[in-house]
Amino acid sequence: MTPPAHLQAALSDLLGDARLVAQTLPGTDLKLWLIDAENMDRAFSPDETRRILQDPPYWSFCWASGLALARFLAEHRQWVEGKRVLDFGAGSGVAGIAAMKAGALEVVACDLDPVAIKSCKANAQLNDVALSYSADFFAEDDRFDLILVADVLYDRANLPLLDQFLSRGKQALVADSRVRDFQHPAYQRLGILEALTLPDLAEPWEFRKVSLYHAFR
Repeated sequence: MTPPAHLQAALSDLLGDARLVAQTLPGTDLKLWLIDAENMDRAFSPDETRRILQDPPYWSFCWASGLALARFLAEHRQWVEGKRVLDFGAGSGVAGIAAMKAGALEVVACDLDPVAIKSCKANAQLNDVALSYSADFFAEDDRFDLILVADVLYDRANLPLLDQFLSRGKQALVADSRVRDFQHPAYQRLGILEALTLPDLAEPWEFRKVSLYHAFR
């Protein structure tokens, strides 16, 4: 299967010999265009490292929190079935695609990165679902039943966003494996899920423990 040319070109600009491959996510029936695992098992040149740090290709990975949330929605369809959903910081679109396959009425994949939006579109096509797209969360109306958030809190500067999610949706589900001192009066932890990032980055075991938090208004 040939990867979308525009996504492959974006990845090649960062890592010349890297290739996107369609991979089935473990424990799901979902497929994503992800960076080939073999390319991650090598040393990067200083120039490659600089480019990756300046413009990380988040969209070419399935992060553990996204995979955990996708599995959760497949097993608990009632969270999204017949509902309007926004996938915040969508990246590859894995959570939004899972929501659509679980019966959501509408899913908007929202991401500031235009390449991530292209990735969401390609992955939606790969999974035979139709999403809508947005580059600005705050331009959206307060009309959603549920806001999905996966692996957005890796940067603690994003923590104030927790106060904003319910401004556009009645409920929010936040999946995170990074914040160990998570405390917010509006959010309650539903449980801890296990998943890993694909391709496997050999992250510490603690990052495979994904906490799922819920808030409602």
